[in-house]
Amino acid sequence: MIPSIKAPGGNSRGLLAYLYGPGRHDEHLDPHIVASFSPLGLRDPGRDQTATLTQLARILDEPVNVYNSGFGRKVTDHVWHCPVRAAPGDRYLSDAEWGEIARRIVHAAGIAPDRDPHGCRWIAVRHADDHIHILATTVREDGRRPKLHNSGKRAQAEARKIEKELGLHRVKPGDRTGERRPTQAEMHKADRLGWQQTSRAWLQDRLRDAIPHATSVEELLAYLQADGVEVKLRRMPSGDLQGYAVGRPGDTNAKGEQIYIPGSKLAPDLSLPKLQARLTATAPEEHPTARRNRPTTSWHRATDTLDHVHRHLTEDTTGGTGGEDGGALAQAQITALGDIINATAQQAPAELRAELRAATRAFARAQRSQVRADHQGAADLRRAARDIIHAGDGPDGNALTVMIAALVWAAILAGRWHQARGHAQQAQAAQQAVQHLQTAYDQAATDHLVALTHRQPKPEVTNTLAGDVRSAVPDHATQILADPNWPALATVLADATALGHQPRQLLQEAAARRELTTARLPAKVLLGRIQHTSRNPSHNSAAEAARVRAATARSATHATPTDPVNRATPPSAPATTPQRRTR
Repeated sequence: MIPSIKAPGGNSRGLLAYLYGPGRHDEHLDPHIVASFSPLGLRDPGRDQTATLTQLARILDEPVNVYNSGFGRKVTDHVWHCPVRAAPGDRYLSDAEWGEIARRIVHAAGIAPDRDPHGCRWIAVRHADDHIHILATTVREDGRRPKLHNSGKRAQAEARKIEKELGLHRVKPGDRTGERRPTQAEMHKADRLGWQQTSRAWLQDRLRDAIPHATSVEELLAYLQADGVEVKLRRMPSGDLQGYAVGRPGDTNAKGEQIYIPGSKLAPDLSLPKLQARLTATAPEEHPTARRNRPTTSWHRATDTLDHVHRHLTEDTTGGTGGEDGGALAQAQITALGDIINATAQQAPAELRAELRAATRAFARAQRSQVRADHQGAADLRRAARDIIHAGDGPDGNALTVMIAALVWAAILAGRWHQARGHAQQAQAAQQAVQHLQTAYDQAATDHLVALTHRQPKPEVTNTLAGDVRSAVPDHATQILADPNWPALATVLADATALGHQPRQLLQEAAARRELTTARLPAKVLLGRIQHTSRNPSHNSAAEAARVRAATARSATHATPTDPVNRATPPSAPATTPQRRTR
């Protein structure tokens, strides 16, 4: 159940006309009052043909008019409007239940506290099965203004109690780090113009897409402009950036002027200070040339980088205290993880982008919390996201599949980290992202798994590898060998053996990096991890020593005449000792 307090207005009669009218988007059927400030009830314009909207507005506005008739400052923003909507799938609520909900919300918000005869005047109008609208005028009967500071937070807290008591869908509590939802007017405008998204959602997507491309705010804003986004900058006399706002082309007001929305009004983490802290905290690479010269792709390097995140988040979650940094490093890594998901969505094949884009949008809520992030500690992750964006070569199927599998586990760990700290909305967002990432992984891995299964090794090899599984991961061996992906995993283990790797060691390392208790398909999880770690031949010190000995023996057998140990006088060489001459 969501109570959504709107910006204050100044026209009670106009709002009543909307509530009792046919509606501009939803169908308003049988609008009527279900509760009000009056213990005796009010004449309802919806069901009393002798009552009018003007009369009802006059009754509600009476304390305001009395207040304004004095010598003080007149009140012009006196209309308090709060729709309260049940969640999809909730049971039908009666008028009596909605009336009690309205009374509890106005009490919690400070509009009309219980047993206070001088509270504000209000009504609750129901014109649909799943929601009501509460309209109040914010001057009390005693001529004072109500205390509405944090009224939204108090109303949300009361809604959580109502959900529990009435057996309704329980919304996760927030922490004031969520983005602003599109208004009804914005949604109606998008429908009217044929847009799939509201301007607010469209701009959020463009900003988040630009972040992996940039190393500074100036670079980010230049990228946005090149991408067709309208950008308005505010600079200080020194020329330094003071603020920015963005607009969607074609989104204009009644005067035909471009509408701009500041980044901080789109989402808390898109404000100028947050973006500056996020983009400028990039540590220089110690050996950038060596990193570029490695025989791996940007996708493999990103997966390697995610391994470090997996270890840190696992330790931080099991520790439960957030470590010495209070969770600042983990929060920064989770924020940068969202950038890698976004970069992957931008560069992945077209058939995977829908699910990866959905994962990006869902995980955006998990990227921020009240924990202050130490972005300096996530420089490697942000660099990995930029590497993916700027990669000249597209991902091969295996590298992309392994990468998405690593993202699934990272998102699971991010959700656990938030859950351990009571970040309910962030944990739920991470869980939603995991579902989309798992779907993308299934789509990406299908053809690859079929090809591996067709190359399944001979039965005697498969049986030997099954013994390795029982030895390396005894607690999960039964589930792994029963997994329909076991033949494909056997192929991967056989390929790794041919490259000099030890199957038991690979299985133990893979199981240590990703616990298997919660895995849907443990063989599938191990398969991707082992393919990543075994992609290069294993260094065998014994074999290397044997090769050195063989090379030494060959050089001794084929020694040259200049070798000091085998030097001999050639047969044709003259005698070196001069003979005495006789007289």
